[in-house]
Amino acid sequence: MAVHMTREQKQTACRLDAKGLSHKEIARDLNYSLHAIEVALLGDYRRNAPADEWTPAPGRLSADEREEILIGLSRGESMSAIARGLGRAPSTVTREVAANGGPRHYGAWKGRCRARASSLRPKAAKLDHPALARQVTTWLEELWSPQEIAERLRLEFPDDPMMQVSHETIYQSLFVQGRGELRRELARCLRSGRTARRHQGRVETRGKNPDMVMISDRPAEIEDRAVPGHWESQCCCQAA
Repeated sequence: MAVHMTREQKQTACRLDAKGLSHKEIARDLNYSLHAIEVALLGDYRRNAPADEWTPAPGRLSADEREEILIGLSRGESMSAIARGLGRAPSTVTREVAANGGPRHYGAWKGRCRARASSLRPKAAKLDHPALARQVTTWLEELWSPQEIAERLRLEFPDDPMMQVSHETIYQSLFVQGRGELRRELARCLRSGRTARRHQGRVETRGKNPDMVMISDRPAEIEDRAVPGHWESQCCCQAA
């Protein structure tokens, strides 16, 4: 079986071995037999193993961080302690562990494969994340502006990209047809009271005559009626 292991799996086995994880625990994490792991650690098949060059997007958990979570759980460390060691929010570690087997059966390799598969699927809208949508909805109902919400999220969840969103994304979710992450009626909670989003930098032209001249901008000779024709329309109007 070891001959079918990818180079990344073998490298993972080597890293976990160097970090003190037992061969049995490595075999469980990679879902291979103990014999396959021991052969892989000897390096017999490493030269012919196919490469796996996928790396997570910036801000996402790396392979090394997932391995550190696995090591921490094997030592009986709490989620908070593991998160402090990684410099991550406890909620990030808690979600990662819960999604990949729980504290007793967490799989670092499983988490990596799951994250890779997710990265290859069409991206869900940011506000499809239930916790984020709930928080944004709460603050909109309290009449916070999208700018205030975006800034507050960055302050309260500095290490959790899943709990951050730009103010423009909030506006788009409220106004763009077909985007259902937030309830449509929340648009009425905006201080402006608008139910349509105005593009920044665009001059409003609806209902305006592009050739219209304001009364205050009329030439002075029109007001004096010194030129025939400037007063004729007024006389006609009065006669009518």
